[in-house]
Amino acid sequence: MIEVVAALIWDNNKFLICQRPKNKACALLWEFVGGKVEKGETKEHALIRECKEELDITLSVGEIFTEVTHTYPDITVHITLFNATIAEGQPKMIEHNDIKWIQISEIDDFEFCPADVKILRRLKDEYKNLQQTRS
Repeated sequence: MIEVVAALIWDNNKFLICQRPKNKACALLWEFVGGKVEKGETKEHALIRECKEELDITLSVGEIFTEVTHTYPDITVHITLFNATIAEGQPKMIEHNDIKWIQISEIDDFEFCPADVKILRRLKDEYKNLQQTRS
């Protein structure tokens, strides 16, 4: 099993999604920024490193939002998704085909990697519950 970290980067009521490059697995599907945890790294340090490499931003890592395990035909990944904010910099498209800030209500407008489906469902459920408690 491969340990993967990802960031749910918030800016007010929007969060950042990234479109995978054409030449990688799950080409052109959308995902949360992140990557593999290297030997000897904490999950938080891995996430900070990945965001610096992929978006040229310095991340402030918060609490874990959720964890999921997903099995693809060739690998199984365990994803730890952290709430995060940008401490420094503006996201740049270094690694990805595209990047966008979206609201939870826009999730269904994008095709995400299969491993993110459970995460997105939880995001939508929490948003729906929040809306119901406000009314």
